Amino acid sequence: MPAVSDCIRVHARLLDWKSSRNSVQKLGRHIPFVPCDYTRTIPTFRSAATLSSKRQLSPWQTRENKLPLIRSFSHSKQHKLPETLARPFSHSPRNDKPTYFNRNQPAGIYGTQTEPIQSAIGTWTAAILLGAISGSVYFFTARPKHSDKLDIESGDQFQQSEARDNSGSTNSADMAETSQSGHIGNLTPEQEEKLQQLWIATLQVFGVLDMDRAKALTSTINSTIVPVLSATSVPASEQAKKKKRGWFGKKTDEVPKAKDTPVVSGDDKYGQVAKFQHALENASPEIIRASFWNMLKHDHPDMLLLRFLRARKWDVEKALVMMISTFHWRSVEMHVDDDILINGEEAMLLDSTSDDPIKKRRGADFLEQIRTGKSFLHGLDKSGRPMCFIRARLHHAGDQLEESLERYTIYVIEIARFVVQPPAETACIVFDMSGFSLANMDYAPVKFMIQCFEANYPESLGVVLIHKAPWVFQGIWKIIKGLLDPVVANKVNFTNNTADMEAFIEKSRIIKEIGGEEDWEMKYIEPVIGENDLMKDVETKNKIQSERDAIAGEFEKATIAWIEDRASKKDLRKKREDLTVTLTENYWKLDPYIRARSYYDRAGLIQPGGNIQFYPTAAKETTVPETKVPAATEVAAAPPAAASKDAYVETTSDDID
Repeated sequence: MPAVSDCIRVHARLLDWKSSRNSVQKLGRHIPFVPCDYTRTIPTFRSAATLSSKRQLSPWQTRENKLPLIRSFSHSKQHKLPETLARPFSHSPRNDKPTYFNRNQPAGIYGTQTEPIQSAIGTWTAAILLGAISGSVYFFTARPKHSDKLDIESGDQFQQSEARDNSGSTNSADMAETSQSGHIGNLTPEQEEKLQQLWIATLQVFGVLDMDRAKALTSTINSTIVPVLSATSVPASEQAKKKKRGWFGKKTDEVPKAKDTPVVSGDDKYGQVAKFQHALENASPEIIRASFWNMLKHDHPDMLLLRFLRARKWDVEKALVMMISTFHWRSVEMHVDDDILINGEEAMLLDSTSDDPIKKRRGADFLEQIRTGKSFLHGLDKSGRPMCFIRARLHHAGDQLEESLERYTIYVIEIARFVVQPPAETACIVFDMSGFSLANMDYAPVKFMIQCFEANYPESLGVVLIHKAPWVFQGIWKIIKGLLDPVVANKVNFTNNTADMEAFIEKSRIIKEIGGEEDWEMKYIEPVIGENDLMKDVETKNKIQSERDAIAGEFEKATIAWIEDRASKKDLRKKREDLTVTLTENYWKLDPYIRARSYYDRAGLIQPGGNIQFYPTAAKETTVPETKVPAATEVAAAPPAAASKDAYVETTSDDID
């Protein structure tokens, strides 16, 4: 018969109760009586009390994230519980995140003691407590609450229910993203008005529009929205002081509170309101404006604003807050443009040989992610979305610094942005779960990835395929799903075989490693020292950057005219589109001066001028593609002709650590 420690621990975990000073009373009210042999091994009741009163339950154990905690099939049968609950699961007292059955359970609050009951508490006290537990529970069990019912499915039921959930998804592979409402070229009059409102607010933040002009433009589009900076604008005298400030300017003693903003955001999951206020207080309009055009890269400016509008359900103020806070995140927290992209893989290669142990570890960790092929970009799905494959089996928690994992995650997302081509606006992520075990699970990078897509790269995920997920992933998925925004969660699809994947990807474009027909394997090409020497040509870089600044200024003027002159809107739309094409061409001229070459440049996926080639023909693989980009750009972006055989690192499905 199982010990009382097992019974108390199991039933206490399955119910949704919080810490209480009167832990014994809690246990007596909630734990149903079960026939167990309490005479064999009995723990101290101090352990049970500690579980309730001295340690707050982890958020992983809330009602929304019930975890299967029965320790054995025999124990589940003893209590007449479904066998699907019989999955070992422990909780570490040293960490609020769950640990798993392949790790030793810590002694202490969950451990049992093979001592007589007198060694823990008195005999009469134990008898009274056991009587209270068994006698007070009848009324509770006779009136179960629907909210306390656990919905745990078997492995087959798990896959089938997910398939049913996804069968009605709006993310159909047969529907082009740009043909959906809310995208460029397919805006309703109301959506176009929201876009214009956001442009007014954005240009106001940039310092391009003052308050009076913003109000005049707002009245032009028959809107009642008040310019968003009306409650947070900084006096002109203060603006003069902030002209020379950057993102790293002098900070106030306290970050502005969310209540000071005109935006009411009850679901500010990532503290974006505070970041928005902090950006307005510490960064000049010129710096914020530069951050916008730096983030834009080769994209359409309207596309960027529409991502934030759709993510915030067309609430203009919330979209503005999200966008400005993203600029803050990129510039102050993660240094996306001034470190990750401009230094790239070559800098990490140099750091990996540094005498500084921190730099050496950071560089080695970053390169290890790419060399092992833990993730890679290859191919297009049926909707023309680029695919990112993630081999979950190759990850082991603790093998890399958290900083290196975050840097690598952002690096892959940014490179993926370059290979997204119209009409697609999003990417497809394929999690290859073959060979996955609990040793490969790591919640920290998962949570960071979720934050990236929900807060800083909105509307960038088209579909997520979780392929061949083992049964051990069921409990993990319930936790992860609770962390996801419902919109993001609805984009997740489970596939068990090639036939399932063919609903999203042509079989000829599914790589053989996961059961498809495409004979392709990632062969990493090492960075070549000096491949980014064009960055040293500061004069040419500044010249191209000045051209870009001028084009951006013209686009802003055309946008104001597009909002103001409704009679000439058609002609002004065309002018804006022409300027967008010019901006894109300008970016690819500037690209080799501000972005270090990546594996995808060396492999020929990203070609000079921004041409993306996932499926080169045999002829193109043996010839250098012609381009109108200046020769200097060709040299920087083309794969090194003299690269030795040792520079190639091939990763296959057999590369499992």
